[in-house]
Amino acid sequence: MSETVQHGERIGFIGLGMMGHGIAKNIVEKGYPLSVIAHRNRVPVDDLVGRGAVEVTSLAALARQSTVVFLCVTGSPEVEAAVRGPDGLAAHLAPGSVIVDCSSSDPISTSQLAGELKAKGIDMADAPLSRTPKEAWEGTLDTMVGAEDAVFARLQPILATWAGKIVHIGGVGDGHRMKLLNNFVSLGYGALYAEALALAARVGISADRFDSVIRGGRMDCGFYQTFMRFTLEGDRDAHKFSLANAFKDLRYLESMANGAGLVNPVGNAVKNAYAVAIAAGGAGDYVPMLPGYIDRLNGGNAD
Repeated sequence: MSETVQHGERIGFIGLGMMGHGIAKNIVEKGYPLSVIAHRNRVPVDDLVGRGAVEVTSLAALARQSTVVFLCVTGSPEVEAAVRGPDGLAAHLAPGSVIVDCSSSDPISTSQLAGELKAKGIDMADAPLSRTPKEAWEGTLDTMVGAEDAVFARLQPILATWAGKIVHIGGVGDGHRMKLLNNFVSLGYGALYAEALALAARVGISADRFDSVIRGGRMDCGFYQTFMRFTLEGDRDAHKFSLANAFKDLRYLESMANGAGLVNPVGNAVKNAYAVAIAAGGAGDYVPMLPGYIDRLNGGNAD
């Protein structure tokens, strides 16, 4: 049950997936009035209603009873679809409202939406996420926020219900720019680990022996540990970030680099490592499963 705390903001939430469900749970449990939109996956909706949230059946209805709306969806096409159009958020939110995009989105799209919303008196912020669904449920995610100073100050208490580390990166779009850089580093690690593990197996070094050198040394990190839990223990849920989302983020990174006039050969190499997995039908698999696709690309038969 939610805490008996009175808050002035009324929160709407769109996108009750692996990350969004946990975030929304923490918002309502910390006493914020929460509206969620009906979805074919009843489990998160029913859970949140049981914790005190209100279910609505349309974006328009959600917008009309919210002062701040969070989106935690796949990417920019889904965000744009929710915001624009006669039935979208922008047409029904009151001036002075805020839309917060927690998705990993294209910052070019984010900036365009922010301009459209500003003309209607609606603010936009981007607050993409780092860490995993486990931290989302526990309320200890990291978030990097792009927002005007006054908007950030307004949002900070709400963000604190589900984030343990909140960094105000800069203006609107800067959160998504930083998220792409963050994911470039992490997914770059993933591509390196995958190729190194595939090569290790080819030269007769087991994953256990590989891990005995890396773990606890200077190359160890939290990402490495969750990545290796699938390789060593077969834990499919160790790092629930899909190969499809990884590939999408790396395409956004490429677009950002192109816009900045930057040649990014490493970024393209990392993107192509994930493209191999997508082409082989791995869109729904998770990032720690990438080594198997690299092995099969080289004629192996890894499971």
